[in-house]
Parts: sequence; structure tokens; C-alpha cells
Amino acid sequence: MRPSNSFRLSGLRRLVLGVLLLGYPLHGADSGAPPALVVNAERLQERIDRLARIGGTPQGVTRLAFTENDLRGREYVTRLMREAGLEVRVDDAGNLSGRRQGRQPVRPAIVLGSHIDTVPLAGAYDGVLGVMAAIECVQVLEEHGVRTRHPLEVIVFANEEGGMTGSRALAGRLNAQALKESSRSGMSIRQGIAALGGDADRISRAIRRPGEVRAYLELHIEQGGSLESEGTDIGIVEGFVGIRWWDVTVKGFANHAGTTPMNARQDALLAAAKLVIAVHQAARSLPGRQVATVGRLTAEPGAPNVIPGRVELSLELRDLAGPKLEQVFQEIRRQARLIEQETNTGIDFKEIDIGVEPTLTDPKLQEVIREAAEAMGLNYARLPSGAAHDAQNMARIAPSALIFVPSVGGISHSPQEHTHPRDVANGANLLLQTLIRLDRQAGP
Repeated sequence: MRPSNSFRLSGLRRLVLGVLLLGYPLHGADSGAPPALVVNAERLQERIDRLARIGGTPQGVTRLAFTENDLRGREYVTRLMREAGLEVRVDDAGNLSGRRQGRQPVRPAIVLGSHIDTVPLAGAYDGVLGVMAAIECVQVLEEHGVRTRHPLEVIVFANEEGGMTGSRALAGRLNAQALKESSRSGMSIRQGIAALGGDADRISRAIRRPGEVRAYLELHIEQGGSLESEGTDIGIVEGFVGIRWWDVTVKGFANHAGTTPMNARQDALLAAAKLVIAVHQAARSLPGRQVATVGRLTAEPGAPNVIPGRVELSLELRDLAGPKLEQVFQEIRRQARLIEQETNTGIDFKEIDIGVEPTLTDPKLQEVIREAAEAMGLNYARLPSGAAHDAQNMARIAPSALIFVPSVGGISHSPQEHTHPRDVANGANLLLQTLIRLDRQAGP
């Protein structure tokens, strides 16, 4: 992947030139036009580090949704929101949001956000960067007395890591069955929402209607190594991959490992091993970025002296195009039929509906980000997101966009997760300048 723009400046000169190119005066805010606005990078990094201490251990950060650590983290974020001049509330889905009124309150809000819940033993940046950068953008505006035309809203989405509960609720996609599901906290989603101060019985009141949101912007670490390996400052996300899951069962016949000849065996594990290879080959047989993964496999009865008679495994496919997902799956099924014949076993696929469909980000917002990046002297690349994000659900409500910054080594969901301070600052400043450009555009 090659950067789309290699023009570079350094330090404050880059940022001041960016503001000049945006067409804003360098003084005065009476007309609503901001002065030379730059985020406080030291403050932003300190807040990221401080939140990492809530649930942090030498082994990693654990701030599972709905737990005491999650609640403590939200208390800290609430204080920061209020310091930035935001009016804070919790909606019926458990989302924590802060709102700043605009000069023209009837306009729909520009929404920024992400999440602060983590997987077990995570790092400091996943989700947190987007929340802290959003608050920092609003605080910079507040400190300079700049009032945007549109209202601004910062949202901390509930339980992103456990199924994007909060953003699904805003999009009207959190059904009764989802509320019954268990979370890593040990509580059901319904109970977890209550623990955050929401009310699952009134979940429909959290739904955002068409026209309520002008746009949604999210800043996130890439969770991959493309940007860092290519020396690229910014990733402009074109869309979110669809995800399809299957539970796969391979049925053979359990028999004595010492007395059953090799040519008489119905070895379910042998068939499963061949299927794993077939999954890999099917994904690589077509051009594109599609990926296929077998991440779980169990064999029964699991004894050293018994031929496995049953194997259960998972199958996950991801791509930006739905037809490509189906094409890869059909090739896997074709290979499975051949494996059945070769091994005298049966292979069944049961698809699990997780509701993650391919979703494109808004092309106009992509262009606003591109223009702002070029004005700041940041190089960029366009790329898909291989992971799901809250912006994927917000795209069902309003024009949405996602900005990536490099993650060292492409590492995420790990205590080794790290993003350099300069990349944190670049991303936050780009979020701020994108917000300003968007606010000044003609439209609702």
C-alpha cells in the first residue's frame, strides 16, 4: 500500500499552515471562525495513560464492559467531559454521552466517539484514543471560545468489545434475544445495561432517527501493520468488512487407535485438518483482501488411543463485499464435499447470524478528511477496516467516517499495543480539523 501523499512538514509549522489553508483567521472567534487550533498533545497522552491505570496490571489492561473497572473508567471520562463543557447523560442503552450546544441548536449534531471497555489483558489505545481525542477536540474549542454552528456530541459506546451493544441500540439493531445474551462480566446484556444506568425495557428510546445526526467521526488505531510498514501517517477507511461465522461439525466414527487399519478409519480430525487447509486455500485463490480463519477446534472423545469420531470447529470469513464472502464460502463447501468422499466422513455447516454486514463509509466525509490531511501535510492511504467498529452501526444512522493512525507492529488487543505520541497528536489534530471543516460546510 503506497501513501497517497508524501508532502511533509514538521511540528507547529505543519499545523499552522494547515489552519491557514483551511481559510480561518489566526485571531478572534466572534464570527465563529476558529483561531489556529491545535490539540494539547501532552494532556491527551496523559489522559490515555491515566485511564490505562484503571484496570491496569503489568500483564495488561482489563476493563470489561459492565464491571467495576468499566464504571470507574466512565466516572473518570465523565469528569473530563464536564471539564470540556459538555452536558453529560446516560441513555437507555447505557451509552455515556456529552453534548455541547451549537450556535444554531436546531441543526443536527456532529457526533464523535468510540469506547473504553476492553478485552481481557488489553492495551491502552483501542477505543480509548477515539474517546479521549474527541473530548480533547471539544475542550480546545471551549478553551478558545469557539462555538460551532452544529451541536457537538461525544459518545462512549457501551460494551463495544462484547458485540457493539451501544451503537447497535442507537441504530435500532439490538433485539430482545441480544439482551438475553451473556457478557464477559457474567451479567446478561440486559443486566449490564442496568449497571451502567440504562433501562433495557426502554431501549427503543435510545434509537437515533434519520436527521438527528449530521455526521459521525471516529478516530482509532489501525489494529494492523499497513500504515506503519509503509510509513503512512493516516488511514482513511473506505468501509467495514462484513463478517460471517459458521459452526462446523465433522462426523466420523470413533474406534480403537491400535486395532483399526488406516484404510478402514473414519477419522474426523483428519477430515478437519484437511478442511482447515482448504479454508486457507479458498481465501487465497481469489484476488482481494478477503480473509478466512479457523480459530477454534475440538476433537472428541479426546483420548490418545481413540480415533476422533467428532470434531467441532469455527469458520469465520471477512471481506468488504458480500458477494466475495459467498464466493469464498461456496469454494470451501466444494472442497468439503471432496474431503467427505476422501475420508468417509460428513461435514455440516451451521451459519451463526451475528448481523455484521459490509458497510461503506461516506465518500463525502472521506474527502473532507483527505483535504484536511493534505492541508496539514500528512500523507495518507485509503484502506478497509478488517475489524468491526461502532462507526459501522452509526453508518446506518448518518454519514460516518473512520480515521486510522498507525499501531506499532500492528499489535492490538494486547498489552504490547502502542501508538507513538506523534501519531496520537496527528490523529487528534486531523479529527479536530475535519470537524471544523464539516461544521462550516453548507448543508443541514
